[in-house]
Amino acid sequence: MAKKKTTAKKGNFYPFIKGFWILFGAGILAVLLLFILASWGVFGEMPTFERLENPQTNLATEIISSDGKTLGKLYLEDNRTWVPYEELPQNLVNALVATEDVRYYEHSGIDARGTLRAMVFLGTRGGASTIPQQLSKLLFTKRPSGGVFGRIIQKAKEWVIAIRLERQYTKEEIMSMYLNEYDFGYNADGIRSAARIYFGKEPSTLKTEESAVLVGMLKNSSLYNPIRRAELVSDRRNTVLGQMAKYNYITETERDSLQALKMDINFSPESHREGLATYFRMYLQRYLKSWIEENPKIEENGDKGKWNIYLDGLKIYTTIDSRMQANAEKAVEEHMKRLQSEFFVQNTPQRNPTTPFLELERSEIETIMERAMKNSERWRAMKRAGNSEDEIRASFDQKTEMTVFDWESETREKDTIMTPLDSIRYYKTFLRAAMMSMEPQTGHVKAWVGGVNYKHFQYDNVIQGARQAGSTFKPFVYAAAIDQLRLSPCDALPDSQYCIEANKHGNPEPWCPKNSNGKYSGNMYTLKYALANSVNTVTAQLIDRIGPKPVVSIVKKLGLTREILEVPSIALGTPDFNVYEMVGAYGTFANQGVYVKPVMVTRIEDKNGTVLYEYVPETRDVLNKDVAYAMVNLMEGVTQSGSGMRLRHSSLKEQTVYKEIITGYPYGFTNPIAGKTGTTQNQSDGWFMGMVPNLVTGVWVGGEERATHFKSLVYGQGASMALPIWGLYMKMNYTDDDLGISQGEFDKPENLSINVDCKKIQEDIENLPDLEDDLDDLDF
Repeated sequence: MAKKKTTAKKGNFYPFIKGFWILFGAGILAVLLLFILASWGVFGEMPTFERLENPQTNLATEIISSDGKTLGKLYLEDNRTWVPYEELPQNLVNALVATEDVRYYEHSGIDARGTLRAMVFLGTRGGASTIPQQLSKLLFTKRPSGGVFGRIIQKAKEWVIAIRLERQYTKEEIMSMYLNEYDFGYNADGIRSAARIYFGKEPSTLKTEESAVLVGMLKNSSLYNPIRRAELVSDRRNTVLGQMAKYNYITETERDSLQALKMDINFSPESHREGLATYFRMYLQRYLKSWIEENPKIEENGDKGKWNIYLDGLKIYTTIDSRMQANAEKAVEEHMKRLQSEFFVQNTPQRNPTTPFLELERSEIETIMERAMKNSERWRAMKRAGNSEDEIRASFDQKTEMTVFDWESETREKDTIMTPLDSIRYYKTFLRAAMMSMEPQTGHVKAWVGGVNYKHFQYDNVIQGARQAGSTFKPFVYAAAIDQLRLSPCDALPDSQYCIEANKHGNPEPWCPKNSNGKYSGNMYTLKYALANSVNTVTAQLIDRIGPKPVVSIVKKLGLTREILEVPSIALGTPDFNVYEMVGAYGTFANQGVYVKPVMVTRIEDKNGTVLYEYVPETRDVLNKDVAYAMVNLMEGVTQSGSGMRLRHSSLKEQTVYKEIITGYPYGFTNPIAGKTGTTQNQSDGWFMGMVPNLVTGVWVGGEERATHFKSLVYGQGASMALPIWGLYMKMNYTDDDLGISQGEFDKPENLSINVDCKKIQEDIENLPDLEDDLDDLDF
């Protein structure tokens, strides 16, 4: 009887066992069906074989310096540069595997053990998402709209894509793709940008503790933000280091020592308005937009397409040297901050009621402000929005919070409240600067600084603007005279008032230029002495003897292609040129009479390394070697006894002007330097063109408006405004022997046919007045 009862009880469980296996089987079939439907694209588009072969990853265009450094990138949203697996440090790979996917090398896209654990413990003991799954999410799947069903569908799609990725790529390729695709925040798209932005280095040089920070951020880069939540990120880093020790990638001793280290973040944000060579990068953006119009992209089907400079991962190899560029930017900043301080002192409302303008009527100032207001971004934006002109004008008188440029702030910015109209006037008080440095033998531009701060002053004064050249134009007159009349630097002309009668050279009225001090010594001056001290009467005699036409002809051959009137007054620098043109022209003198067009880009490659463009030098003979050397010899006199002589000083003596202190000239150069200073009417522009045998550099300083200038030549001349930037720049360059900048003599032609040894004649005029002492280097 007992036996029958037991059998009966066992038989009662059969329906439950049968039901369990039916449900289990149905579940398995449902999961399989889910995967099959997902792979068929029932729940949304799935990537094709071609898309798996070529994931649509946006790659920024990378701008590379001549010394192999990344100057910056061009991108719209993704600041991404691809890093192959071979360039990833092993500590980064180990940290990623230990933290995100410990069985990465064992599974084929899905971690069965991890998935089962996550299902049993509902994710409380860790998730089950593998690296291929995370990559599939980054590349191909979208965030679900919400709900359990949506998350299940997304997970199914991730699994299918992960398996396909495993079939398509090696483990190394998948890991590289994942690290290159992840967004680490602050425009740090991909591992290379992340390493540069958070640690200021390339991925290959990351230390173990630094790799741990970046791997920790993979969990959620918004939450684990090392700039905003340093303590949280430090804890996360230590968790990663703990995982590395747990799986024997590092020892426990190493773990403890690394966890004890302070997290050392070297935050270097990358944006179009910050970083090194900002003005040059924006010039390059314009250059590339023009280049892609003339160089179509050949698609796979043979059709002609168009390159996208923001998405196609182009590599632009430039001539800029990152070290010289940094030196140039430091030199501009150091001098301009000091010069601006003195400008503010001299232009307080008490000293200058029309500040920052001088010698203007109220109506003229109103015209300037009206033009600036209508050219502003605020005016354009409100106009596009449909606002009336009265509404737009009223907005310029309403005080608002804004961030403006400020030399005294460490960040070069300050928060303030002012009206937009006042902000326009405020920005016009700042002096602007431009500088370009070029290797004359190759035309390679080594440094390019278009202004004092790109974020706040986006007009590029190297190439966009043009200002009067002043006395920096005089060497072109002397070159034409020596070339046409076979004169030498030792030939002498009288310093006496000189007039060119009306209509002789296209001048409607008599032209009688004065010297800068209004005096005439009556002495004979050698051309070398006259150029060194900017004696206007001698320059007037030269252009009268040869005429303006040969001067204009030579100027055109030197790359100064703007329209120039063929009148005598051009001899004193009335035409407008920009720094780019002037450096190219002066390079001809240093390159033995051969003009080489300045070049900034040497090569362009696509993301696969295919060469799309290689530059071909553009050169032409302008002057013979003897004339070019004679011109160099003439301009050496400028730094030996003329307006550039302060480059030879090593004095730190201080001068007091308006009870404010300006430093002396602590340059102390002893090597051969050829150059020319230049100052325009009313001190609106200050120039200095400086040359050593293998480097030509031009500097310009002035206000946005010509009416923004110093009252006197003490500060307003080129020797005070522009020359110090050249001096600071070259001193920094000469501290780095690897730059290879010459300190030797200029190459002298064999059998030189022009006499340049003026010692005998110079001795005869040693007793003449020293214009530099009399005029304090005053130069027009």
